Amino acid sequence: MNLLDPAVWIFLAFVGLTLGLSFYLGRQATSSQGYFAAHGQIPWFVNGVAFAGDYLSAASFLGICGMIAFHGYDGFLYSIGYLAGWIVALFVVAEPMKRLGKFTFADALNHRFDSPGIKLAAGVSTLAVSVFYLIPQMVGAGALVTPLLNWPHWLGVCVVGAVVILIVVTAGMVSTTWVQFLKGSLLVIFSAVLAVLILGRGFTATDRPIEQQVIVRSSSGVTVNGQPADEAQAAAAERPIGEVVSLPGGEAKTGPVGPLQFFSTLQESEVVLWKKNEDADPAGAVTTTYTPDVKPGAHVLRPGEHPNFKGIRSGDAIDKVNFLSLMLALFCGTASLPHILIRYYTVKDEAAARKSTIVGIACIGFFYVLTLYLGLGAMTSGQIFSFNSNMAAPLLAKTISEPLFAVISAIAFTTVLGTVSGLILASAGAVAHDLVETLAAEELTDHQRVRIAKIASVAVGAIAIVLGIVFKEMNVSYLVGWAFSVAASANLPALVMLLFWQRTTKQGVIAAVIMGMVSSLTWILLSQDTFTKVYGLSEGWLTPFSQPGIVTIPLGFLTLIVVSLMTPRHEDAQAAAA
Repeated sequence: MNLLDPAVWIFLAFVGLTLGLSFYLGRQATSSQGYFAAHGQIPWFVNGVAFAGDYLSAASFLGICGMIAFHGYDGFLYSIGYLAGWIVALFVVAEPMKRLGKFTFADALNHRFDSPGIKLAAGVSTLAVSVFYLIPQMVGAGALVTPLLNWPHWLGVCVVGAVVILIVVTAGMVSTTWVQFLKGSLLVIFSAVLAVLILGRGFTATDRPIEQQVIVRSSSGVTVNGQPADEAQAAAAERPIGEVVSLPGGEAKTGPVGPLQFFSTLQESEVVLWKKNEDADPAGAVTTTYTPDVKPGAHVLRPGEHPNFKGIRSGDAIDKVNFLSLMLALFCGTASLPHILIRYYTVKDEAAARKSTIVGIACIGFFYVLTLYLGLGAMTSGQIFSFNSNMAAPLLAKTISEPLFAVISAIAFTTVLGTVSGLILASAGAVAHDLVETLAAEELTDHQRVRIAKIASVAVGAIAIVLGIVFKEMNVSYLVGWAFSVAASANLPALVMLLFWQRTTKQGVIAAVIMGMVSSLTWILLSQDTFTKVYGLSEGWLTPFSQPGIVTIPLGFLTLIVVSLMTPRHEDAQAAAA
């Protein structure tokens, strides 16, 4: 880390401001109501922007931009799925959650039954979903810190985890909300600034030859395409993630383009996406190969090019099911995420919950439109040489100016802090309010609840750090797709059926939560992507496709219906007991 670099000081100033705000506001969290729900006094507009700050995580800013930069329009399908999920949150979940609950997701499920079993099942589900969702945030944090401070990935993850634990332990929901409001506002504003600068720069066609580059570094020296070379020539032979090969009319440069002209120009251009592969032999020689993949711009802007979305164009039924399963999970998962659900308890009434959801949708939707410009701008810049798909947006800012890179990185870092804070707070609430209180069979005092929640925050943060290091090679948006599958499978069936089917029983709720959680987690852990990218094994996977939502979400609904029909209703059970 170079302390003389202004970019480092800008980054540290952002982090210092976030911590200072947390410590200042943390003094207001003197009770469990204040620690978990900010006394229900957050203004609806602030809560709406905080929704955006909470939801626009590392997956949105780093993962989606990176996926668009490496694969084109397909990455934007994640944005569509994330945004569409807010329709479920607005029309199904917002007002009932505020009306039925107090601190946690389990409160809403348990309002009719007063069942320890529901509190335990919902508490465990909240922990499972939160931990799974924490993984991509920590991976993104490590990816961010590495190029800015020259730290290794594991150290960046550890530092982020330590800072977030400090924020949650000292502050609670009041400071978490204002941190999320601040970073949500800054993220949208500076992303818009970056998009405007991309449009002002326009497109430039490369003048480099489009041919395979093979660089070999060994103890005997360096070669480029079989010819002896020095390190300067080897560096010149390296290729970016992508660049424009030709522009409409054979122009060398377009100059500034408008928002719609950006897409029409790209559609009529040719783009090369470079594929990087590194191999090391037993003697220690490292061979780096850059293979060109030239595509018409129209192909970059059409769906179905990414492996996860090839079901759009493929005739393979398994590919189609995998795509539908992912989109179903994204659509249903938003309204099932614990850290999103608990935010409805921070406003005063149902009307404020609905209005804050609308504000959140507006901010999130605008940001997702911007990701298309950021991702495609990174793909065509010809200046981004990192093949880490999570770093496309910050490195795009670096091609414009170092201070902008520092600001964007700092905002992305606070984005991670805000989202991780919300997730750890949801987990801590589940442990203190749902698990410990239920297992102890007595109501805890305010002081005990807050103390246990702080201890749980440290434990969950430590788990998140370990998992963030283990999963470092995976794209954060892809990891979030898994988290959404677990959330939608475990939480949504019970919540929806409880609201709209009077025959729902407490046994049905418990069975649906457990079945959805266990089936989705088992499916993911046995999938091919987990075997290859996490376990490091080439074979052994047992599931036919990687995204479980299309199987496990209906399974949760079916389990609830069958078990509820086999058990007495709450009113019938009360009458029998009387």
